[in-house]
Amino acid sequence: MLLNTLLLALRSIRRNLLRSFLTILGIVIGVSAVITMVTLGNGATLAIQNQISGLGTNLLQVRPGQRMMGGGGGGAPSFKEVDADAIATQIGGIAAVAPEARTGGTLVANGRNWNSSFIGSSNNWLITGNWKIAQGREFSNDELTAGAAVCLIGETVRRELFGSRAALGEQLRVKQMSCTIVGLLASKGQGAFGNDQDDVVLLPIKTLQRRITGNTRVNTLLVSMTDGSDPERVKAGITQLLRERRKLAQSEEDNFNVLDTKQLADTLSGTTKVLTTLLGAVAAVSLLVGGIGIMNIMLVSVTERTREIGLRLAIGAMEREVLLQFLIEAVVLAALGGVIGIVLATGASIVLAGVMDVPYVFNPMVNLVSFLFSAGIGVLFGYFPARRAARLDPIEALRHE
Repeated sequence: MLLNTLLLALRSIRRNLLRSFLTILGIVIGVSAVITMVTLGNGATLAIQNQISGLGTNLLQVRPGQRMMGGGGGGAPSFKEVDADAIATQIGGIAAVAPEARTGGTLVANGRNWNSSFIGSSNNWLITGNWKIAQGREFSNDELTAGAAVCLIGETVRRELFGSRAALGEQLRVKQMSCTIVGLLASKGQGAFGNDQDDVVLLPIKTLQRRITGNTRVNTLLVSMTDGSDPERVKAGITQLLRERRKLAQSEEDNFNVLDTKQLADTLSGTTKVLTTLLGAVAAVSLLVGGIGIMNIMLVSVTERTREIGLRLAIGAMEREVLLQFLIEAVVLAALGGVIGIVLATGASIVLAGVMDVPYVFNPMVNLVSFLFSAGIGVLFGYFPARRAARLDPIEALRHE
C-alpha cells in the first residue's frame, strides 16, 4: 500500500511539473541560504584562526600602554632590548623572545619606489612569527652586534621593486641608508586584520635604531612560549618581571599589556560563530515561508481533486490511505526541494569561498539537518491539507463541480 501511495503521489507531482517546481522554490531557497551562510561562516572562522596562528606559535605580544590594540603606548615608556633578554633568561617556558622596533617609509631599488614597513629585530623575530627564509640567510651575530647595513625583504617588496629580477645581493635604500639584501622571506599572505604580511623589510634592531629612527625605543616584545607551557603562568611571570624593571609601585597600574594571540583567536572565532548562527537563523525563516507555500498549493490540489478523492473513498479507500497519499506528496515535494537546495548550496559555497578567499569547509551535519528539516516542513505543513482531503464526505465530493 505504501508503495502504491508513493507512486500515486509522484504521478500527481509529475502531472503538474511547473506548479510543483514553483511550490518547492521556497524550500530550495531556504535550504540553499542556510547551508551557504553556515558554510561560509565556518570558512571565515577557520580563516581567522589560521591567520592569527600565522602571527606566531604560542605567541604573546607585550606592548607599552594599557590599550590592547593600536594607538601606541599612550605616553607609557617604551621597552629596551635588555627587557627582552631579561624575559628570555628569567621566565620559564619561553622558546624565544624578540624585541621589535617598527617604522615606515619609502624604499628605493632597481629604479623603483615603494612605501613599506621597516622592522628592526633579531633572528628570534623569525621564530616568534613562524617566518621561513625562501632564499638567502638570516643575520649573523656580527651583523646584529655591529648594526650592519643588511636586510631581509618580504615577497611583496621583492615583487614591487625587482619584478622578475633576482633580488638577493642587491642594494636597497631604506630612507637615507643603503643596505644589502641577504635573504628573502617566504610569503605569508594577508594577516588576520587585512594587512599584507609580506610588505615588510627586516633589519637588525641596532641598524634601525642608529641609522633610521635615531632612538633606542622598542615598540613590542614578541614572546614565543614552548609547547605545553601554561600561558597564564607565563603572562603572570612576565607581568611581575616588567613591573619590577619599570619600577611600578604596588598601587600603580601596569603601563604595558600582554596580549595572548590564542585568546584573540578564540574571541574573534566566537564572534564569527555567533554571526554565522544569526545569519543561518535568518535564512531559516525562508524555509517556513516555503512550507506555507507547500500548504497553500496542497490545499488548492485538494480542491481541484475533490471528485477524485470522493471516487476513491466511494470504492473503498480508507481515510488513512488518502491522508497518507497527500502527506507523502507534501513530504516528497519538500524533500526534493531540500536535495536541490543542497546541490545549489554546495556549488554556491565553493564559488563564494573562492571569491571571499576563505577555505571551503564541508559540514555533513549541516547538510543532513537541513534536509531533515525540509522534510519535516513537508510533514508539518502537509498534514492539514492531507487531513482535510481524508475527511471529505464521499457523496459531497462526488457532487463537487
